[in-house]
Amino acid sequence: MKIAITGASRGLGYELASAAAKRGHTVYAGMRNPADLDRYGHLEPLVRERIIPIELDVACRDSIRSFADAIAARESAIDGLVNNAAILLGREDGIESLDPDALNASLTTNLVGPVLVAQSLLPLLRGAKLPSILNISSEAGAYASVYAGDYPYGVSKSALTYFTEKLRMELAPQGFQVLSIHPGWIRTDMGGEQAPGDPAATAESIVGLLERARPLQVKRGFVDAKGQELPI
Repeated sequence: MKIAITGASRGLGYELASAAAKRGHTVYAGMRNPADLDRYGHLEPLVRERIIPIELDVACRDSIRSFADAIAARESAIDGLVNNAAILLGREDGIESLDPDALNASLTTNLVGPVLVAQSLLPLLRGAKLPSILNISSEAGAYASVYAGDYPYGVSKSALTYFTEKLRMELAPQGFQVLSIHPGWIRTDMGGEQAPGDPAATAESIVGLLERARPLQVKRGFVDAKGQELPI
C-alpha cells in the first residue's frame, strides 16, 4: 500500500510510519522538518527506504498543496491517509483564563488541517481499490466522556470527529473506509511517560485498519485503535 501520514516525525505518527514501513508499505511522511527523518535511522535500510519525508505544516494551506503535489508527482493513487498531526494547548485553563489564540490555533491544526489534507489528497485516494481516511481524534472530544477544562483540544477533537462522520456519510457509499480513531492514552510527547498505552502496539493496530483485512461492523465511525465502536 501507499500511505500518507501527517505529523510523522514523533509520537504516534512516528510509530505509524515505522509500523507501516515494516509491513512493506510505502509511507509518505509529512513532517514540519524533513530532517527529522534521522529519527528513523535505527530501522533496517530496506524499511527506512520505504519512508519518504515530505515537508508539511498542516496549519499552512500552501504547505498542504505542496505536500499533495509532491505525492502526486510520484504516485497516480494512494491507498490511505492518516491525519495524525495535532497540537495540545491550554490544557489547564478554565473558561476565565482560556486564550482565544490557543483555541484558534488548535482548531486550525486539529480540524482545518485534516479537512484540507483530506480534500487535497482525495483525487489520489479515489484511484485506490479500497481507500481509507483515518483521522486521529480523541475520547477527549466525545460527549459521552466530556470533562471540565482542556477547551482547545477537546473542542477541536470533537469537531474533527463530527467532520469525520460527515465525510464517512459522503464517501462510504463510494467504497471508502472513513474512521475517527481514539488511540487511547499512550506514551508519547503529548500523552506523557505516565500513560499506560504502548504507542508501537497502537500503531500496529491502526495500520491493520488501513489494510482492511476485515470489514468493521459499526454504525458510527468513532472507534478505538482496534476498530471497536466507541460512544460519541
